[in-house]
Amino acid sequence: MLGDALQGDRKQGSKALDQEQDTPPADAPTKRMLSWAKNSAIYRLGRRMHTEKQLYDAIARKAREKFEGIEPEHVTALAQYAVKFAYDNAALDDVAFAQMSTRSGMRGGRSKRAIAQRLSQKGVAAETVAAAVSEADDLYGAIVLARKRAYGPFRRVDLDDKRKAKEMSAFARAGFSFTIGKTVFSMSREEAEETLAAHREA
Repeated sequence: MLGDALQGDRKQGSKALDQEQDTPPADAPTKRMLSWAKNSAIYRLGRRMHTEKQLYDAIARKAREKFEGIEPEHVTALAQYAVKFAYDNAALDDVAFAQMSTRSGMRGGRSKRAIAQRLSQKGVAAETVAAAVSEADDLYGAIVLARKRAYGPFRRVDLDDKRKAKEMSAFARAGFSFTIGKTVFSMSREEAEETLAAHREA
């Protein structure tokens, strides 16, 4: 377990950190600050996956709160130290994060475009985002959305022009193409269920 492995590292305490670090220059963060940055990274990564940017931003924000009057360069150094520690312990992996988020996004009825946007906002590199969402299936995602909203093949009310416009607009706002939206809109319940089942079995 990632959390257990990182907690084991935490238990080595300041003594191990002192052994790993040379005496820092006067203008560098203190060993106490570095120890805090490491332990803070352990705590956060033990709770959930982070992107590099998420971890960096979280450590920087907390450092400003914890160490009153801390110099900006010390904030940067602590955030960089935490990120390096995470990479050194294989606890930070933007590729795995992007792949997991893509799978989760599809199961939630999100489009490739919506998933890519969310990953970009979390600081994942463009090429990593592109590789992850290339495996996404917009048809599956749109069917999941239709099932959640009772649209198209899962509709439980009579269809009229107003309802049609509402459903097609919802697919577009979610980032699905007109072709995908129209395909799902026109599907039978049986076709939709078969597509969902085939995706789960793949």
